[in-house]
Amino acid sequence: MGKTALIVEDEIFVALDLERILTDAGYQVCAIAPDSEAAMAAAPQCDFALVDVNLRDGMTGPEIARRMSQDYGVKVVFVTANPSQIGEPAPGLGFVRKPFSEAAILEAARMAEGADGAANDDGDLGERPAVAG
Repeated sequence: MGKTALIVEDEIFVALDLERILTDAGYQVCAIAPDSEAAMAAAPQCDFALVDVNLRDGMTGPEIARRMSQDYGVKVVFVTANPSQIGEPAPGLGFVRKPFSEAAILEAARMAEGADGAANDDGDLGERPAVAG
């Protein structure tokens, strides 16, 4: 698993904060995508994605996650203030609740890097003390 991330987030300041956290830790960010069209165009170039649920084109995050995972093998961690909207079965490895901490994002990235496709029991990365936003 590589270190190339895709950020799927329509709030530019949140996206830029995520990009800073990842690049400072040595990750490459292949793109910042504000909607499903941009996310799917960038998906083939990334290893994992941090995906918001509600984007410019609506509540499309869960569908983007499902498609990226299925079509390109991209590991997905949701970064959202609305984890109840992810749905069941969750198409990602888990989620980090907004507002997030730098530690939570880095833990999510490390998890996605080494992921074998198994989510936590409840899908919530935020339950780990080191990841609590």
